[in-house]
Amino acid sequence: MQCVTLKKGVECAFMTRKGCNFNGGRCHSVVDSCQGCSRAASFEEGTFCTVAPNPAVKWARGSCNFATHLERKAVEQTQKINPLKASKRAAASKKK
Repeated sequence: MQCVTLKKGVECAFMTRKGCNFNGGRCHSVVDSCQGCSRAASFEEGTFCTVAPNPAVKWARGSCNFATHLERKAVEQTQKINPLKASKRAAASKKK
């Protein structure tokens, strides 16, 4: 349903016929870490996240997974090699 409390006209998963059923009955405004994100939108009541109703919770344990202004670095995982197995494989390939 579309929000009628703070983010008028925006689709909201927490909006029901009885009103907003999010904790406290309304969304919370963005935190300083959200500045520059394309998901932060300005409305008459202030600036709110279009995805998360309480952005402070998303930033509580690190970076927000919806943040578009952060660059994500791909983590290369190096595979551990067992030296004993590696030496056996090398010895087996030399025999052929």
